[in-house]
Amino acid sequence: MRRAQRGFTLLELLIALSLVATLLVIAFGGLRVAFDSWRRGGDRAETQQHVRGVALVLARTIGAAYPYRGDRGLVPESSLLFFGTETRLEFVTQSAPFPFPAPIAFTAVVIALGEGGERPGLVVRQRPLPNRNPFEDAVPVFHDASVTSLTFQYLDQSGSWLDQWDGGQAPPRAVRVTVGTTLGGRTQTLPPLTVSLRAGETTDQ
Repeated sequence: MRRAQRGFTLLELLIALSLVATLLVIAFGGLRVAFDSWRRGGDRAETQQHVRGVALVLARTIGAAYPYRGDRGLVPESSLLFFGTETRLEFVTQSAPFPFPAPIAFTAVVIALGEGGERPGLVVRQRPLPNRNPFEDAVPVFHDASVTSLTFQYLDQSGSWLDQWDGGQAPPRAVRVTVGTTLGGRTQTLPPLTVSLRAGETTDQ
């Protein structure tokens, strides 16, 4: 006599399907968490790379600052063209942020966060020298709306850090720059970057 063949009951099939569905939910939940972590890591790396690139461009330009004397436009007499506050820096450099079509020895540069009616973010202006009103008539060459914080500090001859520098007989010994950006809702601020400045004789316009 043949043995009776027995299959799965409906209850057993429902229980098996429930277990499979639970395992799938757990597996897909883990994949989603892993994907979100990977995406956040990529966004963090992109933000950090961007702010680092901006800081390096500023450091290269500031590091080539030159003790240039000329007419600022506000006063008739010649003065050292180096003025700075916490959020704005005016100086002359031998390395323009964006090179001109023809070689230029000296470039007046203004680095600041958007002020007044300007768009928010980092704004860099430059103007070839010699020229009158080197800072007031400088042309915007770079704008980065993702830069949300920018601070400068200036090292004097006694070794103290100051929040502003109003010309004088010599530029500061160094400038400390702190840059922060916001990309995709994520804020990244680099540690302060200290840029040493050259010392030497001033050049008259």
